[in-house]
Amino acid sequence: MALSSSFAERAATTALFTLAALLCLLPMLRLAGVAVADWLQPDGSAAARILAERATWLAMWRSLITSFWGMVVALLLGGSFALLVTLTDVRGKPLWVFGLMLPMMIPPQVTALAWLQMTGPSSALLQAIGAAPPLGSPQPLYSAGGIALLLGVQHAALVYLAVRASLLAIPADLVEAAQQAGASRGRVLRDVLWPLARRGVAAGAMLAFVSGLGNFGIPALLGIPVSYYVLPTLIYQKMASLGTAVLAQVATLSMLTGALALAGVWVYQRLQRGPGYRLLGHVGKPLVWPLGRWRLLAEVALALILLVVLIAPLLALLAASLVPALGVPLSAETASAAAYVEMLTRQGVTWRAARNSLLLSATAAAVLVALALPLAWLMTRRHGRALRWLEGLLELPYALPGVVLAVACILTFARPLPGLQWGLYGTLWLILLAYLARFWIVALRPVLGAMHDVDPALEEAAQLAGAGPVRRMRGILAPLLAPACWAAALMVFLTALNELTVSALLWSAGQETLGVLIFNFYESGESVLASAIAVLIVVFVVAAMLLLAWLGRHLPRGAIPWRN
Repeated sequence: MALSSSFAERAATTALFTLAALLCLLPMLRLAGVAVADWLQPDGSAAARILAERATWLAMWRSLITSFWGMVVALLLGGSFALLVTLTDVRGKPLWVFGLMLPMMIPPQVTALAWLQMTGPSSALLQAIGAAPPLGSPQPLYSAGGIALLLGVQHAALVYLAVRASLLAIPADLVEAAQQAGASRGRVLRDVLWPLARRGVAAGAMLAFVSGLGNFGIPALLGIPVSYYVLPTLIYQKMASLGTAVLAQVATLSMLTGALALAGVWVYQRLQRGPGYRLLGHVGKPLVWPLGRWRLLAEVALALILLVVLIAPLLALLAASLVPALGVPLSAETASAAAYVEMLTRQGVTWRAARNSLLLSATAAAVLVALALPLAWLMTRRHGRALRWLEGLLELPYALPGVVLAVACILTFARPLPGLQWGLYGTLWLILLAYLARFWIVALRPVLGAMHDVDPALEEAAQLAGAGPVRRMRGILAPLLAPACWAAALMVFLTALNELTVSALLWSAGQETLGVLIFNFYESGESVLASAIAVLIVVFVVAAMLLLAWLGRHLPRGAIPWRN
């Protein structure tokens, strides 16, 4: 029995490692191989030409600038929310957290579209209230500042999660001791809380910076119309052109983008492991500062922030979907659901894109949860270097920008598969493989956290009774981990449903996703139809997040990252 069990574990580890290598490592090796092979060519190589172009280094500089200032905005928003929601006695904490997390779960192209509909002279909402700028005024978001602002809004939740984790580890006893020694709240913040939380602040900042480097939807909608290209949008532009040198050029640009992202990830990991303050002993009850008469002011400030960054843009998006054409003010006479009727009853592409997105997202969620369950068991019950390497391998496609993964998949699967007459390029299968590689780690984290809470004695008792590994997995672990598996599936489903960066490069005619559909409608000038689809997606995302929040009550701590 023991020999059979050991053989099954080794076979499972080998199978999972092989699959992860095919999904996560092979495309990256292919990307690096194409780039390096071109670099070794004479000076006339495509890589040399693309690296000699001013546009390449300008796009890199713009990527760094917009990501940096987006990180600053994310720090201000996410850090403020973390301080007020985690450390004080403000009321309605779940509501504030839900509002801050929502922009991160909404597709970035929807965020950009909502803000575009809230600003500028053609805003239906501003025209309805008489606050629209004069016709002919420039759109202020078509700029580096606009891109940075929305990157900050999109990634503020990442800073909140990182800072909140550091603040929750600070016991109230430590702060109470400082106050009893005569320290004011300002002194406590400076000398006690800041040294203990600054690593979380720095880690959140790097997460926001790296996420900004890989974001495609926001720079695409705000930068392409005014020819303001960052690295992801420059790669997209190159892929839209033709020629034998395009793939080599794109491979070089992707390697440059990936190098910047991996440098940011390395800094983040160093911040997580680097020297710093440590708390010895058991962490007591978390700190809660009573605000007294300032509590109402803090709650009003939180409400105003959410009004500006979330509610007003979504209302503008809704208003834009109810007018007959762009630039028409919303009123009782002009309000119409014609855009929804058009998209739902006459545009066959809507249902095709919805079917593709739902099929891809649901399939990826189901497959990845099925893979995460045995992998989480191996990682918690069996420790070894191979499993540590495997976890690092799964982190790679998620850490790299989506555009890098997309280019790597194109280079790997552009030709027919060995022994077959057909290839994956231009099919939904290629998008699905990219989703599996990118979101495997997203499915693994909640299941792995829940697996740590399962007592091994349950399995040992079943094993003594003669139950094999599969029987134990099916009869004991699967029921106990069902809530975590559902949470993991929902998180993968939501993340994949909102994905655009990978799909924008991998889609083909008839294989559109909802994210691609919004982008294409807006590019072709059909902003009203794009707004209608975006509103429907927001409604769906909100419903799914509410389901996830309800499910989180039945999960172990940490399975849903933003739950208190």
